[in-house]
Amino acid sequence: MGKKFFFIVCLFYSCITSAQADTAQKIVEGRENSIDQQQKSYVILISADGFRYDYAEKYQAKTLLALSGNGVRAAAMIPSYPSLTFPNHYTIVTGLYPSHHGLVNNYFYDPSRKASYGMRDASAVKDGSWYGGTPLWVLAEQQQMLTASFFWVGSEANIKGTLPTYYYAFNDSIPIDRRIQTVISWLKLPPEKRPHLISFYISRVDHEGHSYGPDAPETAEAVRWVDTTIQKLTDAVKQTGLPVNFIFVSDHGMTKIDVDHPLSLPPSLDTSKFIIPRGSELLELYAKNKANISDIYKKLKKEKGFTAYLKSNTPSRLHYSSKDDVMNRIGDILLIPTWPQAFNLSTRKLNPGAHGYDPRLVKDMLATFYAWGPAFKNHLEIPAFENVNVYPVITKILGLSYHDKIDGNSKLAREILK
Repeated sequence: MGKKFFFIVCLFYSCITSAQADTAQKIVEGRENSIDQQQKSYVILISADGFRYDYAEKYQAKTLLALSGNGVRAAAMIPSYPSLTFPNHYTIVTGLYPSHHGLVNNYFYDPSRKASYGMRDASAVKDGSWYGGTPLWVLAEQQQMLTASFFWVGSEANIKGTLPTYYYAFNDSIPIDRRIQTVISWLKLPPEKRPHLISFYISRVDHEGHSYGPDAPETAEAVRWVDTTIQKLTDAVKQTGLPVNFIFVSDHGMTKIDVDHPLSLPPSLDTSKFIIPRGSELLELYAKNKANISDIYKKLKKEKGFTAYLKSNTPSRLHYSSKDDVMNRIGDILLIPTWPQAFNLSTRKLNPGAHGYDPRLVKDMLATFYAWGPAFKNHLEIPAFENVNVYPVITKILGLSYHDKIDGNSKLAREILK
């Protein structure tokens, strides 16, 4: 009886685990490329999370250096503020600053909804009502061009009533070789069913950078692993014979922080009067009663280790003020640590690697941009540019029109495309 009971319990938990490990491809049936769209080029947009602007040279990512050397290589790509994962991935595919598309942080509070968004909250992540702007896959599908996503922020959400035709719920346990093979299977579909825009997300460099720091051998190994992955992917894609363009980006960089002297919530802050989502390199304070903002702000301005701002007086370069805050999701008071310090609101020691700082003050926040393929100029090196400008590059390659106002412009596209 005991063994049978044990078996049933194990089976029960095995079923739960299997249910949680969603590795199945999702397909929206009934879609086809229009005849005109079938003639268009292809774009694979790759993000290596946390792949700092200098990692390829620092750790000799030979494949990426060779491919970008033959194509386009930017000195760096400037993330939007805050230089965090969810805001910047969504900026890249909408051409909007975080304050304009609504994902203002990895974790934030929306006073009008009286609800919080968190990057680990599956229900929020998959709820399209949190997302502003028009992501590239939505724009393409609206114009009868099929898209696919092997992970990207927002790609699991029904935004403006539209999901990619082919997509996956985020699950980092899916082996990289299976992901590559899936991309190839998409490209081998009949022309009417073949996606012309594919997003492809890789997290490993960010994980190792957080856990060990940007200068650690584990991070170096992760960079070289990504380099090998790109070699495998490009070799496999080449066999299809299709005119595929590659854009390799990252959302932000990585820096070493002071883990031995973390910042705590200042004693002058009455936490009962504010909603404070989790954060380290940026703390956002949402007042339960607006009448409490002024007095607390005056006290916080006197504290050391960070700068306190009202959202009405943040530096204009951040595009993160009350006048930018389209969805009213930025905190009433912002506490921005002075690098290399960071807040620690938990009992666990901070990881040595972090990001989220102002990229114009902390160079380690700068991201990567490489591009190659038939649409791109050859052997071109360009200065750093803001990541809101990637959107018009991709719409130009794919021949997609957009009418919504974005924060990027077509200058970069004119500079790097043939």
